[in-house]
Amino acid sequence: MIQTNYNPDVLSCLANLSNDEVFTPPSLVNNILDLLPAQLWSDQKAKFLDPVSKSGVFLREMAKRLMIGLERQIPDRQMRINHIFSKQLYGIAITDLTALLSRRSVYCSKTANGKYSICDSFTDDQGNILYKLIKHTWASGRCTYCGASQEVYDREDALESYAYNFIHTNNPEKIFNMKFDVIVGNPPYQLSDAGHGRSASPIYHKFIEQAKKLNPKYLTMIIPARWYAGGKGLDEFRAEMLADNRIRKLIDFENSNDVFPGVDVAGGICYFLWDRDNKGLCEVVNLIDGKQVKSERALDEFSIFIRHSQAIPIIRKVSEKKENEGKRLSSIVSSRKPFGLPTNYIPQNSGIPCWFIQKIGLKYANKNDVSDDNNVLDKWKLLLPPAPIAGQTDFSKPVGFYYDGNTRIAKPGECCTESFIVAGAFSTEKEVLSFKSYLFTKIVRFLLLQTVVSQHVTKDKFQFIPDLGKYEGEYTDKMLIKRWGINDEEWNFIDSKIKNIGTNENIELDE
Repeated sequence: MIQTNYNPDVLSCLANLSNDEVFTPPSLVNNILDLLPAQLWSDQKAKFLDPVSKSGVFLREMAKRLMIGLERQIPDRQMRINHIFSKQLYGIAITDLTALLSRRSVYCSKTANGKYSICDSFTDDQGNILYKLIKHTWASGRCTYCGASQEVYDREDALESYAYNFIHTNNPEKIFNMKFDVIVGNPPYQLSDAGHGRSASPIYHKFIEQAKKLNPKYLTMIIPARWYAGGKGLDEFRAEMLADNRIRKLIDFENSNDVFPGVDVAGGICYFLWDRDNKGLCEVVNLIDGKQVKSERALDEFSIFIRHSQAIPIIRKVSEKKENEGKRLSSIVSSRKPFGLPTNYIPQNSGIPCWFIQKIGLKYANKNDVSDDNNVLDKWKLLLPPAPIAGQTDFSKPVGFYYDGNTRIAKPGECCTESFIVAGAFSTEKEVLSFKSYLFTKIVRFLLLQTVVSQHVTKDKFQFIPDLGKYEGEYTDKMLIKRWGINDEEWNFIDSKIKNIGTNENIELDE
């Protein structure tokens, strides 16, 4: 017998489309709207804006709530509809097509003043859901507003330019010439930047920054969670978000499929409530496999946002131990291209022994092409892949970053291409093997996991891992548990997040 799930809501179906402009399921929209104070839905003067309308689902679901909340104040149904749609709900569509779709789902007509429109107060086609064809402003090959690549997006008028109205202006308040109480939405996530391969740059943060310029009472948006610790060009945005004590709620999903079925967003998804007049600690809710973990904390305790509340006391314990005067591995791990050789460097017939990608292995590099700015060429080196979990974007699964199959020990005189970073360099083989055992412990890999929101692992991701300075013998989790005071509950959480890679992983703490 074949079973099918009947879904009567076309907007739920649209939400399953995979794109940089992800459509939002109605059920998720209502979860987001639940963050807002309930009294808003009974306030006939409150004004709501979706500046990134795609399907109109945010406006539609807000209309439903207002229809119920204003029933006593405006008993006549048609008068209530007219009031809500003409004086309370406003949208800015991101494309001409989504403008038509939004009006169809909100007004029941692709034109606001059409024959079948449920609101009879509008005299023009657009109503309160606006779309205006915007041109990028090019300077040195980039748009000065959104950073889009002129090479990619300078196209004929018949093609969509993705020059979003809301962020292509210095005066967003002039779009509607009014103040808004609430701004909500699901902004586009990224734009191609014409970089290497299929490179793209995040854009969602620009919508949040623009929304704050309007100074609403409440702001809530759903965005990728990569801003927690990574993301191209997001350092300033991250610092601002973490320092903003008006962010009172943050709902976090490690797996994007939990909110957008069939859409894989690296690092997961989050949505937040920004409350202009109510500063304080943030209630953080982590949702993993249908389970909730809640905590109340300041977002800026660390330079990045620590996703798991259970990880914070572990990081604190380790940080309190002033190993090697408080130094971290981030100070010794190399940057990309440790010897100046790119990933696509062609192996030579002779020269300096060089480690290439795994399928090539140890070949040679021309000595004139090799740089050694960090003076590590003549040392024993532990080499790590900068993308050890290629394709891994669901960090709700237990993760093991490094194992014997994807790391290399380079002897004195050996170098590597950009396919590896140098985790540490030492005078003897015994030291590098000891260092490797330290890095391979579950606790150390767990500390690394807290900074990683994509498949890429750079030197800054090692910021919570102590540099012991002197490495002797084999390190095990038992040793580090005792050294750093990890308790049973903390170890069980670490063990649940990190895969086994060796024979020293199964630990009984009561031994």
